[in-house]
Amino acid sequence: MNEDREVRVNPILFYDGTCGLCHGAVLFVLKRDRAGLFRFAPLQSETLVELVPEDTRAALPDSLVLREPDGRLFTRSSAVVGMLRRLGPFWSAMGALLWVIPRPLRDLGYDLMAKVRHRLFREPQDACPLVPVELRGRFLP
Repeated sequence: MNEDREVRVNPILFYDGTCGLCHGAVLFVLKRDRAGLFRFAPLQSETLVELVPEDTRAALPDSLVLREPDGRLFTRSSAVVGMLRRLGPFWSAMGALLWVIPRPLRDLGYDLMAKVRHRLFREPQDACPLVPVELRGRFLP
């Protein structure tokens, strides 16, 4: 599959390459995304530089960012909800339940976890999670 085509038709989950929790989120999605819809790239990647304008990049949090195929970006709890809603019936229902919670409250919970994530989750050895060879093609440079 052509990398340019993947950027146009697949959502991309950008993650903090230095965060163990973010790596866990990527592995969570890989395990449940049976259709192979998502692509992944660290926030520290050239893919982010190519796809997101500099002024927008500067304002992004250093956690999860979901880029839709149409270029829209979702951050914090909205990125998590968007991610869940594509992972099958059970996770989609969980995402819908989270969506009902007003965004400021969802983001408050997200921000609280983000503040302690580096203390609770070990920093990964590499910016890309260790994944089976057959799934490595879903990671963008």
